[in-house]
Amino acid sequence: MAASPFTMVQAGDREVKITNPDKVFFTKRGETKLDLVNYYLAVGDHIMAATQGRPQLMQRFPDGASGKSFFQKRVPKGAPEWLETTVVSTPNGTTSNALVASDLAHLIWAVNLGCLGFHGWPFVAADPAYTDELRIDLDPTPGTTFDDVRAAAFDVHSLLDELDIVSYPKTTGSKGIHIYVRLEKRWDGYDVRRAAVALARELERRHTNRLTAAWWKEERGSRVFIDFNQNAPHKTVFGAWSVRSRVGAQVSTPLTWRDLSDVHPDDMIMPVVVDRVAASGNPWASMNNSPQSLGPLLAMADADADAGLADAPWPPVYPKMPNEPPRVSPSRSKPG
Repeated sequence: MAASPFTMVQAGDREVKITNPDKVFFTKRGETKLDLVNYYLAVGDHIMAATQGRPQLMQRFPDGASGKSFFQKRVPKGAPEWLETTVVSTPNGTTSNALVASDLAHLIWAVNLGCLGFHGWPFVAADPAYTDELRIDLDPTPGTTFDDVRAAAFDVHSLLDELDIVSYPKTTGSKGIHIYVRLEKRWDGYDVRRAAVALARELERRHTNRLTAAWWKEERGSRVFIDFNQNAPHKTVFGAWSVRSRVGAQVSTPLTWRDLSDVHPDDMIMPVVVDRVAASGNPWASMNNSPQSLGPLLAMADADADAGLADAPWPPVYPKMPNEPPRVSPSRSKPG
């Protein structure tokens, strides 16, 4: 049967056209583009609480999760007049006109273009000078499991609790865990990254056998990596409630700390997440109500600097930074 040419959906105050709604986007259970749209409509209030006003990098999958994708930094020509955009910069200074998650209709419009999930900037477009999210990215390494990543997440939680910093976990939709902290609007991205480096180093000192802040893969061993550079200025991160490009349509799912003990990321698929939210509400509902201070982590960063620690390496796409060590892996820097 031929795919329907289009349908209209109501997203808040706007109607949005969905072309080829019956096109299969996720092959494991046959979910379509319209199924994806309906998922975002079902969690609309919650994803907007996490993304509203933030610029979004669009990753488009015209043929669904099993097909090829491309990143689109600039909103394409022919976008509707009501679409809100903002100018953002890449690490090398290139600017582009990015989509702003102004309301749910903006996200549904992007889904129609083949965006399965959303990669957001850590600031709101109306106030770009201040980074208001600390994003702690826990990545498994060869030899580690999701149980190891989960244990690492609880180590992060314990340290942040000790510093009186409230944090919120989510699955990444793949093998890792993200931990978010909503920040007071007082610091820029350089400060937030400096705090993330300090956090990663302190966690490694406390849990050397399980956690590592080593940027170079050859130094990590079988330990969970705390990717502090996800907080580098202008860095986007795969967002809360977003659907991954996996055939099972796994969701980057916000959780309570209690929930984290009982879930596996592969089980967090669209219908499961919708049912969980309907039964229990948004586990991140209070995040925006009490922005946190970065002060305790910046004090740790200052203490590390006073002890003679250089900055941690930056990703290669960034300019060379003051007090940064050489951008060469230890094995290549050794003589001979």
